Amino acid sequence: MQKPLPFARAAGIVAALTAASLLAGCVTNEEGGNPEGWQPVVPAAVPELAALVPPEVAADGALNIGTNPPFAPFEFKDSQGAIIGLEMDLGHAVAAVLDLEYKPTDMDFSMILPAVQAGSIDAGMSGFTDNEERRKSFDFVNFLYAGIQWASQPGSGVDPNNPCGLIVAVQRTTVSETDDVRPKNDACIAAGEEPITILSFDTSDNAALAALVGRADALSADSPVTAWAVTRSDGKLELIGDMFDAAPYGFAVPKDSGLAEALAAAMQHLIETGDYDRILAQWGVETGHLDQALINEQPYQGAAQG
Repeated sequence: MQKPLPFARAAGIVAALTAASLLAGCVTNEEGGNPEGWQPVVPAAVPELAALVPPEVAADGALNIGTNPPFAPFEFKDSQGAIIGLEMDLGHAVAAVLDLEYKPTDMDFSMILPAVQAGSIDAGMSGFTDNEERRKSFDFVNFLYAGIQWASQPGSGVDPNNPCGLIVAVQRTTVSETDDVRPKNDACIAAGEEPITILSFDTSDNAALAALVGRADALSADSPVTAWAVTRSDGKLELIGDMFDAAPYGFAVPKDSGLAEALAAAMQHLIETGDYDRILAQWGVETGHLDQALINEQPYQGAAQG
């Protein structure tokens, strides 16, 4: 992944340091990281569901996953360096139902899916959007619907529907880059308009920081990520335009491996017991919840034991 470009002016550096302190809660929240009132949700193992885990995964008694913090509120590091977040809580809960230890590994985002495909990790849990292209090589156990949302400094006049000539910050290889900003840039060029300058960063918080300090005109990110950054920006960022291109998030697993069915069964159990809703609510995500476990956006046909 590309590292963030350096700020050219001393004033920009000072602004960046100030802004970084405002967004610190996205990365190393000095108050512990978890939201106020957070409680761990650790369900008991369900033997009937644990029996669904493929032997190659069950062999070491662990669910080994790749993730790429910071991508708050889904995954980021607390002040002690532990990986926490909404998706981590869901992963812990799913693993507990399946009687597995949950082992997340911090990886470059662009390397997670290849690692899943190579079998060096069991699953990718890092805010992956489930789409048709990715489904050719992976199965996705869905856990939330979200869309793309833009943000900019208040009063900027930025319009996501008229982006030509803007500087837009994104996290590299996310759908905000591949499905939103780059196609819009192609359309600008085809129409003879000024192209979009796309700043692709290694993490979502660095992309948000670029918009916060004015290096970029706007941020394009998944809606929960943008909302998280805005609420922690001390009024220096605001949501602009409507959320669009709503799609499911999912845990990525090898295609036709059988692991999708085990994870979906555990997810269905969490939905039925209410633990699923409790986890999402603790992180302030009140919309996009599922009422049934899905694999590749199709209802899971098994039955949880709960």
